[in-house]
Amino acid sequence: MRLERRRTVGDAIFADEIGIEYGVFGEFRLRSAYQPIFAPLGRSLHAVAVEGLIEPHRAGRAGSARAFFESVAAADRLFVETMCRVLHLRNFHNIGVDGLDLFFNYNPMVNDHPGRALAEIRLMSRHLGELGLAPGMLVCEITEQAADDALLARLVREMRRDGIRIAIDDFGTGHSTEERVSLVQPDIVKIDGGWFAEFCRHAPAERFFRPLVSSLHDRGARVLVEGIEQPVHLRVALDGGVDLLQGYLLARPALAGTIFDEEPLSVDALLGRENNVVPLFG
Repeated sequence: MRLERRRTVGDAIFADEIGIEYGVFGEFRLRSAYQPIFAPLGRSLHAVAVEGLIEPHRAGRAGSARAFFESVAAADRLFVETMCRVLHLRNFHNIGVDGLDLFFNYNPMVNDHPGRALAEIRLMSRHLGELGLAPGMLVCEITEQAADDALLARLVREMRRDGIRIAIDDFGTGHSTEERVSLVQPDIVKIDGGWFAEFCRHAPAERFFRPLVSSLHDRGARVLVEGIEQPVHLRVALDGGVDLLQGYLLARPALAGTIFDEEPLSVDALLGRENNVVPLFG
């Protein structure tokens, strides 16, 4: 009996006419997009990293990434998420800016078998070598709060052994609590944007946020606030002493190959604008 060769991620990745790579899954074309992450320096914000995100296209039109991933069958989820990470790595050089770090999402619950999960991490490390990327510029965002603690700790140790840094995502929601921080001991804690926006609606937000940031700093973690969409979000985050910022007020995600504008952003200009987006990509 003839055995069919198992489909690999490489079989589903192609390049367009200008060399930007994309993935094919069913009716969808999956394209890498990158959203800048900023660090405050004086009264300016400087881009120091990007987060790799997927923009699904069907029939030539962009759709919701959340809706796409929710439509993927459980049996295909590992294949799709692995393909997305490979795309972000392969397209990263198209940003054309040196010195940026790359944040990427990792959901341990997609593959809760230790052997396969560890094999996937080693595969990712091999891709780094092939692409000439240093593991130290990668930040893995642990996105699944319900992952088994023993498996999660093992995966984190394996990534750190390869030089990859760890971020806890969605802090403030679900199981992303100080207990999870104690277990993982992340390099970066990423404050959930929805939680932070609700937090900012309350008058004493600044008074309570700074101690939270200080406690995370005391644990050895840098603090990133995502979902910065209004000037008040930026003000509370900066007053709280955070290290990194991300959100639509600062820059929207842009497809791989879009020209990257390295000019710093003015904090004063951003705080003076109401519900306005300042694009970093042009």
